[in-house]
Amino acid sequence: MLRKWQSECVEQALKLYLSGHTHFQIQATPGSGKTITAATIAKKLFDLDKIDLVLCFSPSLTIAEGTQRTFEWQFDCSFNGGLGSVGATFTYQCMKHIKTSFWETIKKYRLFVVFDEVHHCAGNDIENSNVWGEQILSKIHDIAQYTLSLSGTPWRSDAQPITLAKYSDNEQCILCDYQYSLKQSIEDRVCRSPKIVLVDNERLSITESSEHKSFFSISELLKRSSVPYKNIIQHDEACIYILGLACKKLSQIRTDNPNAGGLVVASSVAHAVAIQKMLNETFQQSTAIVTYQHENAVETINHFRHDTTQWIVSVGMISEGTDIPRLQVCCHLSSIKTELYFRQVLGRILRTNEFLNQEAWLFTFAEENLVQFAEQVEKDIPDSCLYINAQRQKDSSEYSNSENRMSSNELDRLNLKMNGEESSFDWGKESLDKKVRTLSTNEYSHKKLDVGSFHERVIEAFL
Repeated sequence: MLRKWQSECVEQALKLYLSGHTHFQIQATPGSGKTITAATIAKKLFDLDKIDLVLCFSPSLTIAEGTQRTFEWQFDCSFNGGLGSVGATFTYQCMKHIKTSFWETIKKYRLFVVFDEVHHCAGNDIENSNVWGEQILSKIHDIAQYTLSLSGTPWRSDAQPITLAKYSDNEQCILCDYQYSLKQSIEDRVCRSPKIVLVDNERLSITESSEHKSFFSISELLKRSSVPYKNIIQHDEACIYILGLACKKLSQIRTDNPNAGGLVVASSVAHAVAIQKMLNETFQQSTAIVTYQHENAVETINHFRHDTTQWIVSVGMISEGTDIPRLQVCCHLSSIKTELYFRQVLGRILRTNEFLNQEAWLFTFAEENLVQFAEQVEKDIPDSCLYINAQRQKDSSEYSNSENRMSSNELDRLNLKMNGEESSFDWGKESLDKKVRTLSTNEYSHKKLDVGSFHERVIEAFL
């Protein structure tokens, strides 16, 4: 049975499609059920004899496989591109590898195309598009009977327009055909109300040769010194402190929800490996890890989704679109500090499930940008959805950062695969077990960063 917002959205989409519109864009908060909505729209168009085939595109194999399962459930048939199937799922990466003969064949059918997490596709014409946007505009736009775009965060950090999106003439704001906000989803009990814990430190100091400098906050340190943010998220004592807070909170939640899980978003593969070892050896937690260098990442995520392992440590694998409702605690320890990425990470712990305790806690450091993003959570679409024409960038993803790269093995599997209040308390300073490798970077090894008294600020949304 559809939720109220899903029924309204389906009705609105069908109304516009049947009145001559060919494109529909949905902005719905992460975890609210966009994929089921898309599958329902597709099934109704199919039952009305308006379409023959459905193609779905998404930014990762994990999302694509989840989409395949949902569409197979909705259509009660295979959705893997094989005989008897009504469609298939692809990743955006493989669009440019699909043979011309495929597109020529598909022209014979009335096609419905779904673009999930469409903000990864940039450009409203060939000249200003990225690789994925160019493929949509040159190969799909003109042959599709109807198209549907989905996003929980419909804006781009590089200020380029989203492919197929409509914008206002004056303010250049994105115009969605249907919007479902985080506030609405919390009121409807579709999503959890998040609490964001900003960890700061009032006694930071740097020693370089005989010079000693002191700072009263992380933001001050980053502004008035050459120390980069990655030295904070990779600092031994800082990691121990924030992971300790998160482990304590997860333990409390698991008193009510025995299978509740936590997610750590790390900054690199080495960072993820070290954090996993810290969770195992310092906090005696059970863990899984998924990065572009670890084999069988998709299988690991699927296994974690249904088991009782306490933590999963990820680099660029569980930032958006991944449905793991038992995740209720998250540590944002990535070096990516954009609002888009922040909200995508927050979205991983918002999806509700059947258990009594529906708390959602995000732990991160009080870096200036992250503080601002946390304070703006109640605004579902920030000012960054405004855009200016930017220089053309031929990136296959919004982030050229190594955090989002996939392994060559995974890319091989993608290509041409048809799938289907303020609060402070003393945690205490614990020393890192000597068996755990240091997290500190070598770039600023000539400087010594000392940390003193940590404290936390808790932001609660929509009270």
